[in-house]
Amino acid sequence: METITLGLFSLILVVCLLFRLPTLYALFAGLILFCAYAAKKGNSPKKIVSMLCAGVLTAKNILIVFLLIGMMTALWRACGTIPYIICHAAKLLRPEVILLVSFLLNCGISVLTGTSFGTAATIGVICMSMGVSEGANPLLLGGAILSGAFFGDRCSPFSTSALLVSELTKTSIFDNIRNMIRSAWLPFLLTCALYGVLGLQLHSQSAQTDLTALFGREVALHPASLLPAIVIFTLALMRVPVKYAMLASILTSLGVGFSLQHFSLTGLPGLLLTGYHAADPQAAAFLDGGGISSMVKVAAIVCISSSYAGIFQSTGLLDGLKAGLLKLGKRITPFGAILLASVCTSMIACNQTLSIMLTDQLGSELEPDARRMALDLENSAVLVAPMIPWSIAGAVPLATVGAPITSIFASFFLYLVPVCYLIHSITKI
Repeated sequence: METITLGLFSLILVVCLLFRLPTLYALFAGLILFCAYAAKKGNSPKKIVSMLCAGVLTAKNILIVFLLIGMMTALWRACGTIPYIICHAAKLLRPEVILLVSFLLNCGISVLTGTSFGTAATIGVICMSMGVSEGANPLLLGGAILSGAFFGDRCSPFSTSALLVSELTKTSIFDNIRNMIRSAWLPFLLTCALYGVLGLQLHSQSAQTDLTALFGREVALHPASLLPAIVIFTLALMRVPVKYAMLASILTSLGVGFSLQHFSLTGLPGLLLTGYHAADPQAAAFLDGGGISSMVKVAAIVCISSSYAGIFQSTGLLDGLKAGLLKLGKRITPFGAILLASVCTSMIACNQTLSIMLTDQLGSELEPDARRMALDLENSAVLVAPMIPWSIAGAVPLATVGAPITSIFASFFLYLVPVCYLIHSITKI
């Protein structure tokens, strides 16, 4: 029955992909399917609801963070934080280093924001538009942007995926980040080298856009705009919980906004709810976004995905797959088996959140050490999900910047981290 249930879920996903239906439709249909499976196993409706709630509760902190991220990203746009950073960072973009600098800038912004989607929508858009104007290959440029976007999505203290891994494994996010840095320094340098070499062939074809003038018509570009970013990073370094660090940044953004950008009280609720909307259409293409509404779809995916986890945990639906992975882990190392599991779950799940949760459930017995398990998840499911062409993890950022989906093949960082770590797990070098 377990095989049939998982097979039907896979079929539902394939049908939705073929007909280009929203992923939420497939996930909701899967929810009904798994509830039916739980009922067939003799569980009462009350028990099934309890399973669903137990799964969702594992992600309660993530949902709170989503709410704060939505408000924070809107305020950072409106108070000038993101425009100020982008204006000064964009000055670094030169033809010969466009790929390398695009990767590094997206690394920086993704660490700052903790979101691949937000990174793509801000500095990613800037890098793509300016890179194309300089003659860069959109495929390579998209790969550099995607690599950089997931650099921070993986190891930022504000990343929801990092928070999810921390919640699932009951580990400290800051300890996890230190371990992630140790395992990623070589892939990072190799990625820089690849983009550096590939970028040498480029030569300038046109002048750069005057972003200072463009953004200056929307917000006051003042160094004080950096205060919200400074506050959140300072508190993060002091190991203040992410929720409180974000809240402090939000309050700082409000202070900067009212004093520097002349926020209106009447317009504030709309800003927090629907995000920032620039008056200038050209500026809007770069700066619009954020707000609680921008996180609704992702939050819905997380809620449904989390409820799956509750059912899987209580019914033992994945026990057969677990047993197979345990045997495989003895031959190709625990991480090798977890990596293989992450590929399968990413292909089925179509999103990063569910892939992480399923991989955790399948691989938890392979790696009893919680901190090692956290690192295994970060080096597998977190980075494998955006490499799946039909997954929203990679498709959304690439679509946002206007890069082809084939850019996933040029996202070198996503490949090098799991490959290098797999070699390390086998050779112990």
